[in-house]
Amino acid sequence: MCAAQTRILVPRSRESEIVDALADHIRTLKVGDPADPETDIGPLVAARQRERVEGYIAAGRDSDADLIVGGGRPDDESLQAGFYVEPTLFAGVSNGDKIAQEEIFGPVLAVVPYADEAEAIALANASDFGLSGSVWTTDTERGTNVASQIRTGVCAVNSGIIVDPKNPFGGFKASGIGREMGPEGLSAFLETRTVVLPAG
Repeated sequence: MCAAQTRILVPRSRESEIVDALADHIRTLKVGDPADPETDIGPLVAARQRERVEGYIAAGRDSDADLIVGGGRPDDESLQAGFYVEPTLFAGVSNGDKIAQEEIFGPVLAVVPYADEAEAIALANASDFGLSGSVWTTDTERGTNVASQIRTGVCAVNSGIIVDPKNPFGGFKASGIGREMGPEGLSAFLETRTVVLPAG
């Protein structure tokens, strides 16, 4: 989905621990038929999209990042008819790398390490895009403060739920203008009138 977060910023001091946990989880994901309730990762929409995602994976391989898991097509014979890509994890990604800077629209996660909170905020904002983000922390107040400094249309704290019909949804920067859903989403369908009455 368009709001999927595929760049994760992690404290450099805990990078290996987080990468190991992510890799362990990714290895458990079931790639398969999207109509099967057991499936975690379905196919991409078309061959051209799979080729595009594979191009990003190739760019990740060509960078200084480390491919941790995935990076290919599933071997399962039953998946050969669909446009499947293995869930893929890169670690040690530089924030300037193509896989950290562009919208992949595929199951690719780029882990970017940071030194401190100020660098994390700067890295999060160092992107041409600004649709969604999230902050994960044991200190909700601190997380809310960090979220308020991230230039995205939506930023969640300790939640993977980004889209809620009650709330406006839309981006900043190259992620577009305008909002859908919520009261703000209705404004595009309304024609506001002004009636001016005589003074006094």
